[in-house]
Amino acid sequence: MSSISTPTTSSGHSRRNQDLSPRSRRAKGHQGPRPRHPRSKRRVEPIFYVFLVPSLVLFTLAITVPGIIGIFFSFTNSIGIGDWDFVGLTNYIAIFSDPAILQSYLFTFGFSIVTVIAVNLVAFLLAVGLTARIRMKTALRTIFVIPMVVSGIIIAYVFNFLFSNSLPSLGAATGVPWLESSLLANPDLAWIAVVLVTAWQAVPGALLIYIAGLVAVPGDVYEAAEIDGAGKFQQLVKITLPLVAGYVVINIILGFKGFLNAYDIIVGLTNGGPGTSTRSIAMTVIAGFNGGDYAYQMANATIFFVVAILISLVQLSLTRGRNAL
Repeated sequence: MSSISTPTTSSGHSRRNQDLSPRSRRAKGHQGPRPRHPRSKRRVEPIFYVFLVPSLVLFTLAITVPGIIGIFFSFTNSIGIGDWDFVGLTNYIAIFSDPAILQSYLFTFGFSIVTVIAVNLVAFLLAVGLTARIRMKTALRTIFVIPMVVSGIIIAYVFNFLFSNSLPSLGAATGVPWLESSLLANPDLAWIAVVLVTAWQAVPGALLIYIAGLVAVPGDVYEAAEIDGAGKFQQLVKITLPLVAGYVVINIILGFKGFLNAYDIIVGLTNGGPGTSTRSIAMTVIAGFNGGDYAYQMANATIFFVVAILISLVQLSLTRGRNAL
């Protein structure tokens, strides 16, 4: 009997505990489940600040502070030294009616667009060839990357000599009329020389990115395409290009931003000439600094900065939500 009554008593006791209200349970000393506290934030190690703070201070002193000072002086008539007065938006208004500055913007954007197209087309075709089953792929990749490690000003001076002396001499010796005169001396064709030299140096960087993208494409995809009867051109258009589209976007963004700041190759190749036909925005700004137009060219640089920000925002909006790699 005792063995039967004990479970009954225990069961009734547990049932009575379950029937107790929360207030009664608290009154009798029963505690409910403890509330869950949100997980505390992870503590940042001090070593991260050791690396962050010096870099942040240097960036602020070298980039941010001079930029703010330059924007401030763009509203003055300062020549870089001495006294100055506020002139408001006078410099900005004058820029939009200055044909030399408008020409520099036209040349810079036109040159950047043409060079981006040329660089990506050549780099992609080279990458396709250098990832195919050919001999000496490693040696050829090394050769094609050499222009990337040479200084732009050195490249410009070498090509300046070729365009000004070697090619005209070759044209005179072979009787080819269009080679007898230098491209650099023709105001209508000098930009072609700038595009060729700039692309020659920029192709290796884009080539490496394309090679990385092509190597990442699974070989099984091409084997399946061959089984289905797809030719090499169809594989290139319908398989390779879609799978490396993200790498194309990367090269276009990096290339366009880099070419907008073109300076050293143009200085060594044409120095902005003939006349001002190949003068970029960067050259115009620096030439104005040296010529006493500090505030005026700071307004020009500020406008160019705003334009670059707008271009970056457009590029981000076009690539947002896409996994480039």
